[in-house]
Amino acid sequence: MTLDSTDRAILRALLEDSRASQRELSRIVGVAQGTITNRLKKLESQNIIQGYSVVLDPESVGWSMTIMAGLRIAKGKMINVQQKIAADPRVFSVYDVTGDWDSMVLARVRDRADLDDLTKTVFTLEGVTRSFTHVVLNTVKEDGFAKPAPEKNNEE
Repeated sequence: MTLDSTDRAILRALLEDSRASQRELSRIVGVAQGTITNRLKKLESQNIIQGYSVVLDPESVGWSMTIMAGLRIAKGKMINVQQKIAADPRVFSVYDVTGDWDSMVLARVRDRADLDDLTKTVFTLEGVTRSFTHVVLNTVKEDGFAKPAPEKNNEE
C-alpha cells in the first residue's frame, strides 16, 4: 500500500496522541470523520497500524540501565540463538546486522547484578562465540516508534 498525504497526516496525529478520537483526528487532519474511519480501517487491516500503545519511562518502571550488545554467533546457530535471546523479558530489540557483529541486542536491566546475570546467562548461550556489551550512559534520543517516511521529493 502506498501512503498518501492524508494517511501520513493521520499517522503523525496518532503518534502524537494515540488516544485521539476520530472526531479530533478529523479536525487535526482536515478531512471528514468518515474519511478518518475508512482510512483507519484500511491502515489497520493492512497491518500498517499494528496496535495502539502507551510509552513508559523505563526508569520509573524499574529499568535503571540500558544495554547494547554486539554478538558473534556460530554459523548455523543464528535463528535459534536470536529466538532464545528475544524471549528474555529484559531484551527489547534483536537485530541481524552487517559489520563486525552478527547480531545487535538492546536490553534493559534493573541494576548491576541484573546486568551480570544477563551477560552470564543470555550473552553466553550456546552458539554465541563472542559478545561485546556497552552500558548506555546518557540517552540523547530514543524514539522506538516508526514514523511514515516523507513522500519522495517532498519534505513533510
